[in-house]
Amino acid sequence: MAEIKANGIVHRYEIHGGKEDIPLVLIAGMGGAGSFWQPQLDALSRHRTVLVYDQRGTGGTERVPVKSIGQLADDLEALLDALNIPRADMLGHSTGGAIAQVVAARNPDRVGSLMLYASIHRADAYRRRIWGLRKLILEKLGPEVYAQTTTLFFYPPEHVARNDEALKAVEARSASKELAAADIMASRIDAILAFSFEDQLRRIRARTLVCCAKDDMLTPAYFSCEIAALIPGAELTLWNSGGHAFSRSHPDEFNQLALSFLEGANAPAQ
Repeated sequence: MAEIKANGIVHRYEIHGGKEDIPLVLIAGMGGAGSFWQPQLDALSRHRTVLVYDQRGTGGTERVPVKSIGQLADDLEALLDALNIPRADMLGHSTGGAIAQVVAARNPDRVGSLMLYASIHRADAYRRRIWGLRKLILEKLGPEVYAQTTTLFFYPPEHVARNDEALKAVEARSASKELAAADIMASRIDAILAFSFEDQLRRIRARTLVCCAKDDMLTPAYFSCEIAALIPGAELTLWNSGGHAFSRSHPDEFNQLALSFLEGANAPAQ
């Protein structure tokens, strides 16, 4: 990964592909590390220039606390400025979708098309319960146990059963190299639980696809249904199963949907 300073901190990022087009930015969720998108990089970068990056407090980017989702949106826009990218398509997962919502609502000219995957626009009692539990696991039991429970929250049981050894390797890498210290991760959790964007979603003008699996435990599909109803003209795709990390449990299907949507979003007007 390369490094560049933006919004006062040093960010780690990678650019894949080299098409002369509007770049596609992949924005990870709570874990914040660009490695989440590994199953997408080859397929998407054959058609698009793809930017992935580690967010504030995660991966190889500076390990500093997060104040708000708005601050993470500031980071992304500053990173795009530093890389001389005036406009981009955005695909955000979970917390990454919240970041993309903020950018698209406040700077419509900056976002070409928008794909919000397993994302949220507000917290409720369910979200506070599940994230309160995850925060407690991290603080009391440490990153290794947190990473192991992440697997159970992310994937359907059959996927875990079939991919046990590969998932153990992902858990080990996450705990040792990608997860921030408990206090920094806690700040990320607090930021997403404080996020409330219902009133701003109608300001989004980018062509938008909202997608989620119906068995998602972390961001139940009712959030995606609400988001799609609030964004003018948004499309909605709900998969029957695949969990919170559908892009990893069903990468081929996810990649096909993403490419189909992005190609349609950027097709010349007839």
